[in-house]
Amino acid sequence: MKSRTLVILATYNERENIEPLSADVLASPIAAELLVIDDSSPDGTGEAADAIAAADARVHVIHRPGKLGLGSASILGLQYALDHGYDFAIVMDADFSHHAKYLPDLVDGMTRFDVTIGSRYVTGGGAVDWPLHRRLMSTCINLYARMCLGLKVRDCSGSYRCYRLGMMRTGVLDRMVSRGYSYLEEILYRCQSVGMKLGEVPILFGERLGGHSKISYVEAAAAVWVIFKILLGRIVRCCRPRRGVSG
Repeated sequence: MKSRTLVILATYNERENIEPLSADVLASPIAAELLVIDDSSPDGTGEAADAIAAADARVHVIHRPGKLGLGSASILGLQYALDHGYDFAIVMDADFSHHAKYLPDLVDGMTRFDVTIGSRYVTGGGAVDWPLHRRLMSTCINLYARMCLGLKVRDCSGSYRCYRLGMMRTGVLDRMVSRGYSYLEEILYRCQSVGMKLGEVPILFGERLGGHSKISYVEAAAAVWVIFKILLGRIVRCCRPRRGVSG
């Protein structure tokens, strides 16, 4: 029986991108369905997504009452995929920085991994036309996440990923505390903690084709703080005396 795959797009003011990106996703040979989660975009992204869904039964749309964050949208999408019986869920950005041509590579990776990351930091991967400050920020956050969370992959902050849903039913989504961009690192930690095998396939990350970037230095600082809190929790659990051990 062929695996069912859901591609999840979290959108806010992506009116310029939603139609062409949806067409690319639906034309992919992985034969996926598409879920758009829109945070009441004032530019009409949600209405455009509704029109696409009305014309194609493979497209589903969830409207949220406001801008509630990338992390909470992605977690909602993964929970939707679990609840509706999909085998794999792919989360990708809605601004064409993630190209749909890599979708088959992510699904193929599921023959070896339980989470396949579209990685900028393995052989063959990279980022196109990134300024120095973006490269430095990405390098630092990835090194910090690997050190704090014990992650065994190079690209911890890349958001183009495929998840094996059957292994996420307990100990992953129900333990998530992040709601912003820090969810990217935290969910890898949760997946690794329940025994899911993380792996990477190369992608070229491009600059968005339209609209404006949503990430800010405030979001980056918040991610650093959340990762540190998870590290503190790891330290407390390691130091806690085991039951039945005296001394």
